[in-house]
Amino acid sequence: MRLELRWREEDGARLASSVWRAGPGLRTISSAMLGGGIGAASWVLNAQVAGAYARTDPVAHLRELAASHGLDGPGVGMLTAASVARTARGSDEGVAVSATVGLRVPTWASSPAGAPDPELVPLQVDGPPPPRVHRPGTVNIVVSLPVPLEDAALVNAVMTATEAKTQALLEAGYPCTGTASDAICVAAPAPVPGGTEPDPFAGPRSVWGARIARAVHAAVYAGAVDYTEWIDGTRR
Repeated sequence: MRLELRWREEDGARLASSVWRAGPGLRTISSAMLGGGIGAASWVLNAQVAGAYARTDPVAHLRELAASHGLDGPGVGMLTAASVARTARGSDEGVAVSATVGLRVPTWASSPAGAPDPELVPLQVDGPPPPRVHRPGTVNIVVSLPVPLEDAALVNAVMTATEAKTQALLEAGYPCTGTASDAICVAAPAPVPGGTEPDPFAGPRSVWGARIARAVHAAVYAGAVDYTEWIDGTRR
């Protein structure tokens, strides 16, 4: 997965985007606003936005950004306020992962309706933030596999990646399952007649699922540690 880092000026800030020009023949499953669901794709875009992002047309915005990078045809587009320039990477026997990790508001997936989660209180920064410093949230993950997967295995791959993400966050010292705005994209070659049969499994103890889990864990853990060090630096 060869990522390009592209920069732009927007909302008074210099913002980065990562672009993966995968080319035709890719099949993705994603929770992204642009290109979500299961379908064909030839590129994946993870675009950083300003912390005070206020546009109400994010899909149109993503299409504008994709066009500005020369991306056409079907693709997947995600937005994040986390630093795309600090994208973390992980790999394991053919599986490649990139992750942007921001944990401004880490949260548990299940919590009482309308009630704040007391477990998260120690993670909040004491006092006002340093001037002009934004502490962004969102964990966006892109997973690339070299083999085709059946539909059920694509769904299972998302489950496996999410479980590995949560494991990494817990081990990095964040008692949470992620943030409320996390997104994911899993990409694999589309099946072709006479080619490799799609794998039916992607759980954490299957061959490819185990590789997904290890690669996602490595990327998210590295990103969470880097995020912690960055935040600690802004507090000084």
